[in-house]
Amino acid sequence: MSQPFLQIQALRKDYGIVTAVQEVNLTVERGEFMTFLGPSGSGKSTTLYILAGFENPTAGDILLDGQSLISTPSHKRNIGMVFQRYTLFPHLSVGENIAFPLKVRRLGKAEIDAKVARMLKLVRLEGFEDRKPAQMSGGQQQRVALARALAYDPPVLLMDEPLSALDKKLREEIQHEIRRIHQETEVTILYVTHDQEEALRLSDRIAVFSRGVIEQIGTGPELYANPATRFVAEFVGDSDFIGCRIVAAQGGRADIAIGSRAIRGVPLHGPGAAGGLAALMLRPERLSLTRGQGGLGGANLAATVTDITFLGSNIHVAAAAETGEALSVRLPFGHEAASRISRGDSITLGFDPASAHVFVAS
Repeated sequence: MSQPFLQIQALRKDYGIVTAVQEVNLTVERGEFMTFLGPSGSGKSTTLYILAGFENPTAGDILLDGQSLISTPSHKRNIGMVFQRYTLFPHLSVGENIAFPLKVRRLGKAEIDAKVARMLKLVRLEGFEDRKPAQMSGGQQQRVALARALAYDPPVLLMDEPLSALDKKLREEIQHEIRRIHQETEVTILYVTHDQEEALRLSDRIAVFSRGVIEQIGTGPELYANPATRFVAEFVGDSDFIGCRIVAAQGGRADIAIGSRAIRGVPLHGPGAAGGLAALMLRPERLSLTRGQGGLGGANLAATVTDITFLGSNIHVAAAAETGEALSVRLPFGHEAASRISRGDSITLGFDPASAHVFVAS
């Protein structure tokens, strides 16, 4: 069995009595695009900074090709880094910024010039080599920062929320560029973001962080379809939760009761026992809707429309379930049901129990 390219082993970081990272274990394959996803303070950036050598861990190890990096200074790890703020040298031209790490490594002028030209082509900034950073847009500056980080062919590229300062349209444009560059260079990328859509668009796999630990690692579809914890269910994709009671549990499935309604065969997360309290998770796009009470087979809930919002490609229907919880329904633009309902209408929401999830109350 081949050795993993990058291994994070039992990593921990304490700041006095505060534990920022605890028992983080992760393997990353060569050429993989791995994203650390989580809210502020979840430990994702601290983990990245330990990888870069900017922070020393309290415990644990990091292995690159089987060799520990812990005792290696940051400037000798040969790891590329791209930050949220572009950190370009304002007094240097674009070409000089890209050439800087190559000059530090004492490469010859011809080799540096050829490499700078290749990097400018890679990030599609040919002809910009004589411009200063202040003469460029935020998106162009971030491309220069990316070119500089890749110029010396690092085995690993670390990116810490590099697009959070850009507007939505430009952010999406640069996301496509990062994905293209990753496919062309096959560099191993570890990427930090709190934006779930960005993580889903870019990543081969995603590690979801919460309170200093990794809650789950998987592909975007795996995390979305089979969240291991309620936190992952809430953080990856849109979801609503309704309180319920477990009637029976066996083989990873549960029969539940919501008021007087019985719903059978819902995937169960946690050691559920009959009579225990839990929460049923529903995805907005997996709910069907009909006006009035009844009319839908299978699992269903009665609700009342509280708002309808047009969002371009889809229509968002906000509703109050019969038990009082707020629910969201996402219908495609032009859906017949959307034209038949108004605020205050009684509706029935149907769903496939297999597409829902039950999380045992902690």
